[in-house]
Amino acid sequence: MSFKYSFIFLCCFFISNNVISQDALYKINQDSSSTWTLLKYDVNTTWKGVKHSFTKPLHWKEKDFVKLGGLIVGTAALSFADEEFDHFIDRQRSDFPGVVRDFGWYFGSPQNYFMANAGLYGFGLLTKNEKIRRTSVLIITSSITTGVIQTLAKNGFGRARPGTGLGAHYFKLFSKEPGLHSFPSGHTILSVTMSHAIAKQFDNTWAKVGIYSLGAIPPLSRLIDGAHWLTDITLSAAISIIVVDSIDKFLSKNESHGIVNPKANKISWNVQFSGNKIGLVGTF
Repeated sequence: MSFKYSFIFLCCFFISNNVISQDALYKINQDSSSTWTLLKYDVNTTWKGVKHSFTKPLHWKEKDFVKLGGLIVGTAALSFADEEFDHFIDRQRSDFPGVVRDFGWYFGSPQNYFMANAGLYGFGLLTKNEKIRRTSVLIITSSITTGVIQTLAKNGFGRARPGTGLGAHYFKLFSKEPGLHSFPSGHTILSVTMSHAIAKQFDNTWAKVGIYSLGAIPPLSRLIDGAHWLTDITLSAAISIIVVDSIDKFLSKNESHGIVNPKANKISWNVQFSGNKIGLVGTF
């Protein structure tokens, strides 16, 4: 997600004169309130969710910093396999279905992503369906948070893409060159954010598997296209999952949209390390 898309989206969604300043979400009657009242409530909820996600690290405990350190160290260790994995992907490129690559590109592009979520939210708002609105607010809030993180990291780290030939460990801080914007992967962040947020709303294991499988196509297609290294994809996915889970807990704690107990049977994702391996493990 480029800065201009983040800025436009923020401007469009946060135009409201009724956003209150308290941390807790205010209560409304979700069934009898007008569409305008519901819209104001969702704007307020989104703002509080974004605020929560960016201020949460100020309240981290020692174990949280240990997890962050482990994620960084594990990713750094895995990065030594980036070039070998890219060579492996290069050998598979000609046999990979073009339709899947195209789907991955379009699904993970900011324009299509926001259009899809706008349609989802619009349907939930017009039908006054609080579950759909909550899901859409979770996606929007998480997307804003991860979008800001992505924009800052992509420009700040200046990591070389595989196609530049500069190697997996070439960094040029604050570079504006497109070839030096490999980390993180915007397509991965958007697709994993949406798929994880939606999958959390289902009890059925096969529904979850299907949703996560669709969400995995954009990251895979970006690897096949040679646009990102393996660690770009894995760390981007981890960022999305961490952000979505954090905001979802915030919404649940505040009984967002009048939903006291959202779907309890969810996949709990954790980043695990073993030797020179890093992985995302989902517990049903």
